[in-house]
This record gives sequence, C-alpha cells and structure tokens, in this order.
Amino acid sequence: MSLQCGIVGLPNVGKSTLFNAVSSAKAQAANFPFCTIEPNVGTITVPDERLSVLTELVNPQNVVPTTIEIVDIAGLVKGASQGEGLGNQFLGNIRNTHAILHVLRCFDDPNVIHVDGKVDPVADKEIIDTELQLKDLESIDKSIAKIHKQAKAGDKEAVRLLEVLEAFKTHLEQGKNCRTLNTDAERRALLKDMHLLTDKPVLYVCNVDPESVVKGNAHVEKVKQAIADENAGILIISAAIEAEIAELESFDDRKLFLEEMGLTESGVEKLIKAAYKLLNYITYFTVGVKEVRAWTITEGTKAPQAAGEIHSDFEKGFIRAEVIAYQDYVTLKTEAACRAAGKLRVEGKEYIVKDGDCMHFLFNV
Repeated sequence: MSLQCGIVGLPNVGKSTLFNAVSSAKAQAANFPFCTIEPNVGTITVPDERLSVLTELVNPQNVVPTTIEIVDIAGLVKGASQGEGLGNQFLGNIRNTHAILHVLRCFDDPNVIHVDGKVDPVADKEIIDTELQLKDLESIDKSIAKIHKQAKAGDKEAVRLLEVLEAFKTHLEQGKNCRTLNTDAERRALLKDMHLLTDKPVLYVCNVDPESVVKGNAHVEKVKQAIADENAGILIISAAIEAEIAELESFDDRKLFLEEMGLTESGVEKLIKAAYKLLNYITYFTVGVKEVRAWTITEGTKAPQAAGEIHSDFEKGFIRAEVIAYQDYVTLKTEAACRAAGKLRVEGKEYIVKDGDCMHFLFNV
C-alpha cells in the first residue's frame, strides 16, 4: 500500500522547507509565494527499528522498508477555489492524496514575509478550509444535479444518495469540514469516489521556532483550541531544525543534535508515526534469507487482503498464512526455533493481521 500525503498551507509557512527536510527530493525553498510551481513528490523511508532487528537476525540479501510519498503542493491563497493564484490545479493535486498535512506558521520572524502581513495560524487555517469547502460544495452540487431527476422518478439508490449529498452540503454551507459530520460509515462510503477534500484525514503541522519545538507556544495553543472538535491530528515541528538534521551525515551526529535540542526523535519520525495513526495503518513483515521486507496495511485487514499487497495472485489463490509474532521471532531468533517451540501459527482467511506479524503466505492459482 503506497501512502501519499499532500503538504498544503498558505505561501511561506514552511511547506517546502519541511518537504526538503523529510523527503529524498529537493524542492526549491525561497522567501516568496509560489516557489513550488509543480507538485514535487518525494519519498520518505519509514524508520522501523523492528525491520533493523529482523535484518540483523536473518542477514538477508536484500532489505526493503516501507515508504511514504510526500507531495509538496504550491501555497493556496484566498480565492483558490475560483482559480485565484494557482488554485484549481493544486486543489486537483490534493484530491489524489490519502491524507493532508496542513502546515501552519506558528513562529514570528519579521524576515519571513507572511502573505497576509501578520502571523495568525487559526486565520490561515480558516482560509484554506474555506477554499477546500467551496471546492467540495462545487463537486456536491454537480452530483446533486446529476441524480436529482433519478431520485424524483423514485430510484431508491438515487434517493438515498441524494439524502446523503444534501446532508454534506448543509454541513459545508455552515462552514464545517466534511470529516466533522456525524454520520455512519456506510453513508459516508457512498461519497467515497468523490474524494471530497475536507473529508480526508488531516494532520495539522505547527511549524514553530526552534525554541518552541518541545513545549509549543501561544500560536500552537490557539490551533489546539480551534481544532478541538475536528477529529484531526496535531504535530509540533520545527522545519528549521529538520533542515539542519537533514544536513548531518551520520546517525550519531543526528542523535547528538537531537539530544542537545531536548528531543528524543526527529520531526520526520514523529510525522510518520502521526500519519500512520491518522490512517489506521500498521506494518507486517516477510522474513527470509533472500529478503526482509516491511508492508503497510490498514488495521483490521484480513490475511488474504494482506497477501494481496504482495501480489494479487497471493490474495486470489490464498490457502493459509504462517504467522510468527515479532516478539517471538526476536526472542527465539530463527524461524526454525519458532516452529520447534510452537510459536509458528497457521492462520486462515478470517485471520486479522496484527502489527509486527512476520508472515509467509501459501497460495495456489
């Protein structure tokens, strides 16, 4: 499963600086709006200590971590939903992502221009929210126009869909994001193919000055209050610190730098963990002398669908899965020892894969 997150926010809030720091790509970072003219796509290798431990135990020929794609989307401005700035193009880019990383400027610096002339992360958030809501309203109105006649003619499915569309429209017209609408999963799923922008999971990334990275600041507190009822994640990060970490060559240098800043892990690691939590993602492993590999799946995924992440034939011809819990593998050190100790389990089609499971799939097509 390829996870793709889009970084959005007003111009000059630190999006491209953060993107440069966390990805393998290098976007231009400059002190002026729209320095990112095309959406830059970078790849983050997901750090996972368990993968390193399994690699040491097995000494495989190849190691493949899981990754996250980060899309740096140019700064939106007021009126983007009507095509202002570079609006329509980039709203389209957001639609293709699984989750939104909404970067908010939570630092004061007279040397960094703010597009509205003052630092107010809550107001910034509301500008972006409004543009995304207006775009969702446009999409919903188009859908309502398409199915209205069918619903009027008595088509039961159309009537049901129209009811859901109207509920979401009313919610948006109240200035609220779709993700905050209190409705059941079945009704929400009816609009899944619309990829509504404000229905996507969102992580608010508060970009603070280095001195505020541990405890936050007054700007962060205002953001926390503003999103209290939104069912969203929040992360405090300093893009400036992450940029410095990215320049350090060795693990030991990075670790020492973090300790000096009073941090136990980098913002990149925190961001990845937060993104996984936001999307209910977990990791399972395939372990062998040829390859040790991490795979990303959604929590609650059953064994055949987990196998399908490797290849569709694995899911199609699924017979059973051999499963060793990560901790058992680490304790007993080899698959043979786990098998001998009765720690290798055989699971069928209804088995729900757990985070850290080490798995082999048997299939026949």
